[in-house]
Amino acid sequence: MLDGPKVALITGAAGGIGQALCREFKKNGYLVIATDQVEFSGLVCDRFIRTDLQSLCQDEKNLLKFVTEVNIPEDRLTVLVNNAAVQILNRTSEISRQDWYDTLNVNLLAPFLLTQAFLPALEKAGGSVINIASVHAIATKPGFVCYATSKAALVGLTRALAVDLGGRVRVNAVNPAAVATPMLREGFRGKEDRFAALAEVHPLGRIAEPEEVARAVVFLSSSEASFVTGATFNVDGGVLSRLHDPE
Repeated sequence: MLDGPKVALITGAAGGIGQALCREFKKNGYLVIATDQVEFSGLVCDRFIRTDLQSLCQDEKNLLKFVTEVNIPEDRLTVLVNNAAVQILNRTSEISRQDWYDTLNVNLLAPFLLTQAFLPALEKAGGSVINIASVHAIATKPGFVCYATSKAALVGLTRALAVDLGGRVRVNAVNPAAVATPMLREGFRGKEDRFAALAEVHPLGRIAEPEEVARAVVFLSSSEASFVTGATFNVDGGVLSRLHDPE
């Protein structure tokens, strides 16, 4: 069992944004419980729990086991960060039912189930929930049908939970645009011109660093954002404000 006044529970911790979230919450004095289906050796956290969110959605016993494994005092869970996500890219004619099940389980159902499971602890701690959505919740492109739909639904879930829970627990979302994670950079290896073009479409002329997303999440989790709930915070370099009409 962990000691200390503030605890952050972060899903999808092994990814680029997840690692940054762990670092930033640690830097701000939180005890960090990280979870993912794979473990990253350099992860900065106080405890790591290997968890498959698909299994939590499919069997309530697995969810209850996970809650037991987290094992922290009920008045210490300050923030739940639902960061884990599945991104299955397929055009409409190629999307399978399994694509939908896999996407909606991790990107939508798991955030709800975890919020529900940890609600008593979050309420006792005066805590909050932060859902990591995406700019795809608002504007998307071909091939992102499952992902964009799930992120739009996650933003809707954020608003609905905030209204339903009222003053019990704050619930907010963050919409990152392109983020310079190791996975994104690997995808552009040998395609530096395309990477530069991606950066250029953002009015700031670059893509985000993972820490920039993480710092927004830490802010929304803090007392500085105590009157913020049901909000969606775009960390997008202005990309959602820009039209791409021909010059």
